[in-house]
Amino acid sequence: MITLRKSEERGRSTHGGWLQSAHSFSFGDYFDLKHQGHGNLRVINDDVVAPGHGFATHGHRDMEIISYVLDGELAHKDSMGNGESGAANSGIVRPGDIQRMSAGTGVMHSEFNNLDDRPTRFLQIWIKPKFKGIRPSYEQKHFDRAQRQGRLVLVVSPDGADGSVSVNADASLHAGLFDEGESFSQPLDTARLTYVHLAQGKLAVNGLMLKEGDGALLEGEPALKLSDGEQAEVLVFDLARA
Repeated sequence: MITLRKSEERGRSTHGGWLQSAHSFSFGDYFDLKHQGHGNLRVINDDVVAPGHGFATHGHRDMEIISYVLDGELAHKDSMGNGESGAANSGIVRPGDIQRMSAGTGVMHSEFNNLDDRPTRFLQIWIKPKFKGIRPSYEQKHFDRAQRQGRLVLVVSPDGADGSVSVNADASLHAGLFDEGESFSQPLDTARLTYVHLAQGKLAVNGLMLKEGDGALLEGEPALKLSDGEQAEVLVFDLARA
């Protein structure tokens, strides 16, 4: 069974004229009882941040937070020292980067558009942790376009398999880019949930055509088949049911 989440039906919010957000699931002032996340996937926010603006320092705890930049640059600083001068992690997140922050017992951070001449667009993703009360941590890796072109690449996993970013959650995330003539398939575990989010372009998922911003929940499907892409950038989540 495939359940479509249409882009135009997502929740919408603006903040101070500098932030425009589309919410796949209930978040902040947007609440929809029918859209509370799937399994342990809690949030997918499609955020567009104006030049020179961003999220001032604020706190999180016991949540796995992933940032995926679609256009522009995101500047991250946190109470662990990431993003500070001389730190091992610069905190600058660009297209192709995967950033993971495990909030654990508590972390303070800020996120700003790092460019002064154009907006930055990124996906803010929250996944419920497998273990609460862990020590906060941060990880960031880059995946070239060539790696993701015409295929799905594992970018987040519980154990950091195949060079992916590790996450404190029973969840994995694949990313891919698809254009005309490219197709890809892989088997699915029918005991789990698969959620597809089309970040950009157009793409057929098991024969169902998705457009930018659409999502599709796959339940009981034995395989995932991607085809007929048009400048498509897609994220595929493998999720625990609870």
